[in-house]
Formats: sequence, structure tokens, C-alpha cells
Amino acid sequence: MRIFADSGADLPKSFYDNNDVTLLPLRVLIDGKEYEDVVEIDSKEVYAAIRNGSHPKTSQASPELLHATWKELAESGDDGIYIAFSSELSGTYNTAVMMKDQVKEVNPNMNLVIIDSRCASLGYGLLVEEAVRLRDAGDDVRTIERKIRYMAAHMEHLFTVEDLDYLAKGGRVSKASAFIGGLLNIKPLLHVENGKLVPIEKHRGRKKVLKRLLDVMEDRGVNLSEQMIGISHGDDEATALEMKALVEERFHPKAVNVQMIGSAIGAHAGPGTIAMFFLNKTKES
Repeated sequence: MRIFADSGADLPKSFYDNNDVTLLPLRVLIDGKEYEDVVEIDSKEVYAAIRNGSHPKTSQASPELLHATWKELAESGDDGIYIAFSSELSGTYNTAVMMKDQVKEVNPNMNLVIIDSRCASLGYGLLVEEAVRLRDAGDDVRTIERKIRYMAAHMEHLFTVEDLDYLAKGGRVSKASAFIGGLLNIKPLLHVENGKLVPIEKHRGRKKVLKRLLDVMEDRGVNLSEQMIGISHGDDEATALEMKALVEERFHPKAVNVQMIGSAIGAHAGPGTIAMFFLNKTKES
């Protein structure tokens, strides 16, 4: 069975290479030049461009790449599962379904499951990692689909950003709110709701919002000591590692996975973003 994921999962290229997962790169446009995310440009380069005044844009994975990938899968006779970046944040999921339908007209026996994760960044990445674990344990594609859909439905995402201006440019907050927030050192706390990034609280100062992030995690999380917790950061590894230490001290999770936020989210949230991912329910009823 073959697993596919796009670069919205914020996993390093080494993960794909070492775990037999096919990467479907999103695309990044910087100063008029387009790159395949992860393959031709890495997140540090994107953050450097932002700090130098560029305004990167991102777009979905290439329809031609998706069609060619599904065609190759169909001709191989293998089963496949593609876990996709939230359809509310990228058009890749919808294009993948459309390309699957086209390929299936010629190859009606193709067995490809496509899941709209409605997750982002490492919240999505944790799903891909779990799918690999399940595949390697011998689960079939339908069992993996059921377990991943359940996990996706219960994945919590909590974000805070360093600079509201980046969210304002992406239309997440008004320019006036970003201006006033900058003057007053306001830091938002956001989560993912129905696949979209949504602000839920505002706090004065970074220390307060990071403390609140841990409190909300405690309120929403279930069996945190039994979980793999995800932490991703917008080129701010020092803060991410501080949060990792606090999470380990407070919740004693099985493990904490720290990764850099990739281009798909980072281009809009900006440097200094900190995000936490965990489950609000861990067992199927």
C-alpha cells in the first residue's frame, strides 16, 4: 500500500525519503519565481525572504503532477491513500479528487482513498506519521482510512503569531486591528475550526499568550500523557524548545515532535509563529 501527502504536512523531506511516502509539493512564488515546496526551496529560505520584505504566495500542487501520480498508481495495481492538507486552506484536495476521477475513467479498478484532513501544519503531519505506523504494522487501506479520519476529526490546533501584520495581509484580521494590536503588543490565539484558521482570544504580550496556549491545551486535551504532541514554529526553534520543555514537565507525553512551519502556513502567519497539536479524544467509541 502506498501513502501520499503534500507539503502542507510540515514534515521534512527526510521523512518522505525514509518512510516510503510520496511527497506532492505545493508551490511557492517569491519575487516572480516559482518553486516546488520542500523539493526546490525550504522553509528557512521562505522566512528569510519574508524578513527581507518579500511577500511569498503559495498555490496548490500541480494538477499535472497529481494526474501523473494517480495514473502511475493505477497502472501499478497498488492500493493508495492520500491524506490531504485542509481543503479550506488549499485547492489541492479538490484537484486531487478531480484528477482521480479522470484517471479512474480509464482505470476503473484503481483503489485510491483521498482524505480531506481538514488539518494544517504538523496537525496534518501527525496524521501522516500515524498512517505510516499503521501501514508498517500491516493494516489495510480501509482500516487506515477509518483510523485517520477519526484522528483528523479530533486533532486540536492552537496557534499564536508574533506579528499581526502577516495575518492582516492574508485577510485573517483587519489592517486596523493589526495596527492597534502592534501598538498594544496584542498577540492572538487561534485554532482550526472546520478546516479554517480562526482567532479565538487576544492577549497582551507573548509570555501571556504562550501560557494561555498551555492552559487551553490542558482544557481541551485528553490523555495527553499517552499522546505524541506536535509543536511547529515559524523559524523560532528556541521558543519551540522552551514550549517542548513546558509540555513535557506539565503533561508527560509519550513524545514531542518539533518541526518548522512550512511555506503553506508560514507565508501567511509569518516568522515567530508557534503552534501546538494534540488530540481531544484518543480512542474510538
